[in-house]
Amino acid sequence: MAEEHSHDCKHDHDHHHHGGTHVHPVTSNLKVAFFLNLLFTIIEFIGGALTNSVAILADAVHDLGDTFAIGSALFLENYSEKGRSNTFSFGYKRFSPLSALINSIILLVGSIIIAYESIPRLLNPEPVASEGMLYLAILGILMNGAAVLRLKKGGNSINQRTVMLHLMEDALGWVAVLIGSGVMLLTNWVIIDPILSIGIALFILWNAFKNLRKVLMIFLQATPENLDIENIRLTLRAIEGITDVHDIHLWTMDGQYHILSVHVVVEEDKRLNELADLRGRVQQQLSSYHINHITIQFEVVGEKCVLETH
Repeated sequence: MAEEHSHDCKHDHDHHHHGGTHVHPVTSNLKVAFFLNLLFTIIEFIGGALTNSVAILADAVHDLGDTFAIGSALFLENYSEKGRSNTFSFGYKRFSPLSALINSIILLVGSIIIAYESIPRLLNPEPVASEGMLYLAILGILMNGAAVLRLKKGGNSINQRTVMLHLMEDALGWVAVLIGSGVMLLTNWVIIDPILSIGIALFILWNAFKNLRKVLMIFLQATPENLDIENIRLTLRAIEGITDVHDIHLWTMDGQYHILSVHVVVEEDKRLNELADLRGRVQQQLSSYHINHITIQFEVVGEKCVLETH
């Protein structure tokens, strides 16, 4: 049909891009979250020492990890917005989930540290300054809540969602500390402090595992969760002039930017302008799937493609 390709299949190899470069305010949101988290981490360490609360000190360690996590997220998210290069022909979008991977690991390690530090206090509870914990909890809810609201505005990268998960967990943890410190003020049950710590650790651990799975699926080039290859196959086969489709590959760069490559079989040799018209209909039919980069390889009926057997 067209030129000879290294796949040993004669075809017209066409590329189409939707939308161009997507610029979002993720980096500015992460800057705000970084400085809020850094400031509150310092406050936590001081407050935890003054109140003798293992729950607050454990969360301070966790927040310190969060600060490093947000810092790396900020750097790598900014890096991911660079255009394509000879080394990274699809661009640098994978650096965003790379940061999410690092942050998920930090969450896992942080939750294990919290549990490890809390178990001795569970066996031998120590007195804590419940009133001071109460004030710190209110401040923690306000500062982490402000950071979460900031990150919810604009952008939806997996990197930003991971950081937002960090801060949402912190905010929920502080709600638990607020309730626990209130109970301790009324009852003096100091064992609530290490119980809160372990509860926070388990909550973080569960969510970190879930997020880590999503990130790993991106790196393993799994089909995006919201897309179905069989539906795409049926959509393409329903287009007039197409007799079959095969060798469909669908993956995502960062959870948002999706890529599709497909071999499309036509009835007979067609001119380039006819293929261009067919290509346009394919792109139109696939527009509802929000695929950003589509590669189409045309073949004729009876043509053997070695890729079908691989």
